[in-house]
Amino acid sequence: MSGPWARRMAWLGAGLGLLVALLVFAPARWLADGIGSATNGQLQFVNARGTVWQGRADVLFTGGEGSRTLTGLPQGVAWRLRPTLAGAMPAMNVALSAPCCTPAPLDFTVVPRWGGMALSLASFTSRWPAELLSGLGTPWNTLRMEGQLALQSSGLTLRVDRGRANLQGVLTVDALDIASRLSTLRPLGSYRMELRAAPDGHTATLNLNTLSGDLLLQGSGQWVGGRLRFRGEAEAAPGREVALTNLLNIMGKRQGTRSVFSIG
Repeated sequence: MSGPWARRMAWLGAGLGLLVALLVFAPARWLADGIGSATNGQLQFVNARGTVWQGRADVLFTGGEGSRTLTGLPQGVAWRLRPTLAGAMPAMNVALSAPCCTPAPLDFTVVPRWGGMALSLASFTSRWPAELLSGLGTPWNTLRMEGQLALQSSGLTLRVDRGRANLQGVLTVDALDIASRLSTLRPLGSYRMELRAAPDGHTATLNLNTLSGDLLLQGSGQWVGGRLRFRGEAEAAPGREVALTNLLNIMGKRQGTRSVFSIG
């Protein structure tokens, strides 16, 4: 083999080698830039190092463009991406670990689909500082919550098909020993929120209950068609009305001793 044909094959080989190298060694900041764009800046991976396939980064939560509030995740996160198969479909497996918060890496599988995607999260438990919510802006930066958020699930699957979402599974969030800068009572209490998908996957119920404490919370709602409708009530335990008046006035509309709040 010689002449123009040999030169073309040499250029082709060089081009393929460059493409493979680009894919294998793509810098972690490319992934970080993509996450920032996809979340409108509310979730930011900064100081990213490594590659797209395996790397580490510090994590910031913000209220988005123009927001003055931000919080950081202690010790950041590490990730590992691996191509895989889900059934007969090409997929991507993601292992995400946060030294502060995940006893074992969170295990995701992402499957691109025609007109959408499927995202499956394996069974997990984790515990996160409630202070992170303050970085997301209103109303969290006003409440300035402290405490722990314990998340657990036996598995979740979200499918998006032509803009319609289908959810399968149950997610439980325990807000433990929660405090706020708006009250001198510390802690205010501990609470449980449960998101449970209906069997058809098209709707999900959301329930809030008090586990313990002086601030009593309860509420319920539904997630339908990508929109959440939720109604909750807050009330002070007997003898704690004066200490919690300011917080109850901010949380919602007062109806006697209760404060009523809603979403959607």
